[in-house]
Amino acid sequence: MSAAPIVAADAPAAAEACARHVMALLGDALSRRDAVSFAISGGSTPKLLFDKLAASAVRWDRVHLFWVDERCVPPTDDASNYKLANQHLIGPAHIPEANIHRIYGEMDPREAAARYTADIRGFFHLDGAELPRFDVVHRGMGPDGHTASLFPGSPLTEDRTGTAAAVFAPQFNQWRVTLLPGVLEAARNTVLLVAGADKAEALRAVFHDAYDPKKHPAQIGYRDAVWFLDRAAAPLSQ
Repeated sequence: MSAAPIVAADAPAAAEACARHVMALLGDALSRRDAVSFAISGGSTPKLLFDKLAASAVRWDRVHLFWVDERCVPPTDDASNYKLANQHLIGPAHIPEANIHRIYGEMDPREAAARYTADIRGFFHLDGAELPRFDVVHRGMGPDGHTASLFPGSPLTEDRTGTAAAVFAPQFNQWRVTLLPGVLEAARNTVLLVAGADKAEALRAVFHDAYDPKKHPAQIGYRDAVWFLDRAAAPLSQ
């Protein structure tokens, strides 16, 4: 890893530390370009992160928001990562609708993945086999070591040429759309925000087991990421 994880007392403190870091990264990117890209994840801990970010002085009118993954549900569904971000970041920060690049979870999953890929490629003006380079990517990790919607054993953990894909998660009986490993690894900056004692063993494996992202998907791009953990998640990762 490039640096030791940053460990905070609890989930709110970890989210606050992560928010400060993201603000600095976005501010630096905005000092170089007129528009910057920020890909976000869903979950309970990100809600705390989004609340902090929404109250910040970031020039949100110049930030384009993308999603690391999305559940294939309507945007009004409580399971929607878009809905969470809309309530806790987009609305409070008054991010312009033109800057929102959501995954259309209400569509057929494969069509949604194709539409999202086209949106990303258009925004980044990509040609041929080029992959996008997001300015900041925010990810989380599940108790099984998954990140984005890349789950242990999935062949998608080895796809470093595609941009986004549909994936069926049998453990949730749910279709999702996710960014793929090549895109996650190409990000200019990555932060991982992980909280909870149920993540401790997976974190230990990510940090200390042999590099095997098919077994431990959170190892994708982990060496170049900045990790923010709460104390409950951290003990086995030190």
